[in-house]
Amino acid sequence: MFDLINRGRGRGHARPASPRRAASHHDWRATVRGRVTVVAVAFALWAAGIEAKLVYLQFIQRDWLVERAQNQQQRTIAAHPRRGDILDRAGRVLAYSVESATIYAVPTEIDDPDATANALCGALACSPELRATIGARLSRDAAFVYVERQVTPAKARRVADLGLRGVGFTTEHRRYYPNKELASHLLGYVGIDHQGLAGIESTYDDVIRGEPGRILIRTDARGSAFSRVEVPPESGASLELTIDKYLQHIAERELRAGIDEFGADAGAVVVLDPVSGEVLAMASEPTFNPNVFAAAEPEARRNRAVQDVYEPGSTFKVVTASTAIEERLVHQDEIFDVSSGYIRIAGDTIRDFRTNPPLSFLDVMVKSSNVGAIRVGLRIGPERFSERVWRFGFGQALARDFPSESPGIVWDPADLNERALASLSMGYQIAVTPLQMATAVAAIANGGDLIESRVVRAVRREEEREEFGSRILRRVVSRDTAAEMTAIMEAVAERGTARRARVPGYTVAGKTGTAEKLIDGRYSDTDHNASFVGFVPSRRPQLVILVMIDTPRSTVVNGTRQRAYTGGAVAAPIFRRIAEASLRHLAVPRNVDPIPAALSAERAAPRPLTVSTAAAATRGDGLAAAESGTMPDLRGLSAREAIHTLTRLGLEVRIEGDGVVVRHDPGPGAGLAPGTVATAWMSRHPDAGEGQVP
Repeated sequence: MFDLINRGRGRGHARPASPRRAASHHDWRATVRGRVTVVAVAFALWAAGIEAKLVYLQFIQRDWLVERAQNQQQRTIAAHPRRGDILDRAGRVLAYSVESATIYAVPTEIDDPDATANALCGALACSPELRATIGARLSRDAAFVYVERQVTPAKARRVADLGLRGVGFTTEHRRYYPNKELASHLLGYVGIDHQGLAGIESTYDDVIRGEPGRILIRTDARGSAFSRVEVPPESGASLELTIDKYLQHIAERELRAGIDEFGADAGAVVVLDPVSGEVLAMASEPTFNPNVFAAAEPEARRNRAVQDVYEPGSTFKVVTASTAIEERLVHQDEIFDVSSGYIRIAGDTIRDFRTNPPLSFLDVMVKSSNVGAIRVGLRIGPERFSERVWRFGFGQALARDFPSESPGIVWDPADLNERALASLSMGYQIAVTPLQMATAVAAIANGGDLIESRVVRAVRREEEREEFGSRILRRVVSRDTAAEMTAIMEAVAERGTARRARVPGYTVAGKTGTAEKLIDGRYSDTDHNASFVGFVPSRRPQLVILVMIDTPRSTVVNGTRQRAYTGGAVAAPIFRRIAEASLRHLAVPRNVDPIPAALSAERAAPRPLTVSTAAAATRGDGLAAAESGTMPDLRGLSAREAIHTLTRLGLEVRIEGDGVVVRHDPGPGAGLAPGTVATAWMSRHPDAGEGQVP
């Protein structure tokens, strides 16, 4: 029955499907499957892209995103520490830091940047350029900007009275130099971010600067600050210099006066303690005010004493003569024929400043004969001369406290031919700094040791004080050579080219120098460097002073302007004025015609003698007396010879009259003690008896 029904249904309802309808149904299913595949692929690619982006953000850009988030949420401001003070050798302040207000803004808290900028500029008296700068800063999308740093108290008060939203204050320290130009080249200056830019401020920046602190400002999602955390900075250490403030003032005053007097372009002065190597004063002209250093020309900010080099001229003959004496190539009485007034070397003619008769080696130095110095230099030879030039410290930077120090220019021994050797002998074709030349002469003054020059004496940290000492770099010449050179340099000051350097009451040893300047490859007939270097008192030296004047031109004598350009006419008088004032300030006892004890002020104790006993006297009986500790017989000696002998024995000298010694007190054979005042009576009549002399 069911079979019949089924067959009936089949006959009545079953219809065969048409080919078109079957194909349509198949296309529809294929379309659905394609669309599903596309969506699935797109979804897979979308998911893969998201995963890749997450990986990129979480791993590759993580640090950048963290930093950006921190910048948006918080701002860290460096809190600069107070720089340590800089003091002179007596504790007098040369540089210190003062608190000053710095105005800042949080631009995200400012609704109207233009109105705020106008209000600020009304209080700060801005220029149009500064107004535009402040407006641009306040318009930034930032949590912190500077408005103006290190403002005056008056400006800070005016801005505070405005009560502007988003404007605040922080404290910084501004460097201040109370003495303005005093020692400016030596001290240097400090930039707006408290970094030392020159001089001692730069060299010892790590010591003076201290450890910075920080200010942390946190902001919310709207950029408004809701917290401020400060970590205070640690102040820097203070520096104690070897500089004496008053000696520095003396050096600068006399250098400036000398440049004005002689119409010079520039100059430098160096004052050293020859025993310790300490720099007592260092001056350069032109100068500048480090409080407003940006207003000065770069040339005015140069420390000419250590950065500029010059040909020293005849002052370098100290090296020539010392080398010849040390190598035992000459003796003081040896005669050099310089009567022609010139010498021909390798086809060139070199002339003396003036024609002289035949001169002893001593008088070659006293008269500063170029011809005589060249003959001595040729006798020394290139190898020995170059070795001694190095030993004296030329061609090398020697001072740790002056990293900008120029090493100068010296010849390679292999290139030092006869012509170059001739030039070197009289101080040409070698470039030195004023500090190098002063240090070299200090080696003669202290008995033959080249001592490192120092300008920083100690570092002070709270209750601690760390002292710095100078080093003896090497022995340059023997003590006997140094003593003989001292006697020669005394003669230069007494009767030679440096007579204007003599200081009343003190023996002076020194040497003048006059060098033509090299301009465009040729030596000028009109432009010169005039210099003088010497030490005083010559027998127990307290000061080595170098004066270098760049291009002196003329001076006024008896109302008439006259040409003046030599070391003896220009630099020696400046040396004398610096020495006179400095010796008074230091209360150094006179060693010639001393003031009676009842009339003299309290004086510093004299230093022990540093000159060897073997070179202490000019005569054989004086040598024997020195060894036995008794007074030598000075009768028949000239004033110079008597002073020479007595000051070497540690005695102070008083000279009465003119001529030769006819009587002295203590008398011959009397016991000696350092500091004893010896009086010598002079007469122009050698046969005068003791009763004829007061």
